[in-house]
Amino acid sequence: MTTKRIDARGLSCPQPVVLVSRAIADGNSDLEIIVDNEVARENVLRLATRRGLKTDAREEGAEIVIRTAKA
Repeated sequence: MTTKRIDARGLSCPQPVVLVSRAIADGNSDLEIIVDNEVARENVLRLATRRGLKTDAREEGAEIVIRTAKA
């Protein structure tokens, strides 16, 4: 499956979570989510974990890149 990229930079919560939730509901599990604040990072990680996905988050400059995959 192709990795779906979600650019949520500049968006405040709950918008990043809503975008990720919709992508997961559409059957996507391999996601690359880009956020630029810790609140969005924590909320997206929490959602993905609750949905049973493996997560990896790393800071790349001012951005945080979160990758998810089926567990």
